[in-house]
Amino acid sequence: MEVLASRVLLHPVDMQRSVAFYRDVLGLAVAREFPGGTVFFLGGGFLELSGRAAGPPGDAIGLWLQVRDLAAAHRELAGYVVREPRQEPWGLREMWIADPGGTRIVLVQVPEDHPIRRDTRQ
Repeated sequence: MEVLASRVLLHPVDMQRSVAFYRDVLGLAVAREFPGGTVFFLGGGFLELSGRAAGPPGDAIGLWLQVRDLAAAHRELAGYVVREPRQEPWGLREMWIADPGGTRIVLVQVPEDHPIRRDTRQ
């Protein structure tokens, strides 16, 4: 199988609030809009909001977003924080926020000396 592209699909409880959150609060650029949905650029991938969820997703799904400056993100998104920034045992700095539908978003700052920054392919 050859994967040519990918995206994360979210089915929000409230489409207007969710589009406003990802566009206006997180500042994601709109890649495409269509009847019943909006696709955002998400770093090297895409986030598509479409359809409608019956309720919040719980802990079954989340987004992992790498940011350059976690402290700045914390100041900017203080009203959405559900877990304060902290150093994780695996070496990353993480903070959790939630979108209007309850989807957990992990904001991550990768330290300069962390192995994830090195290409380990031989």
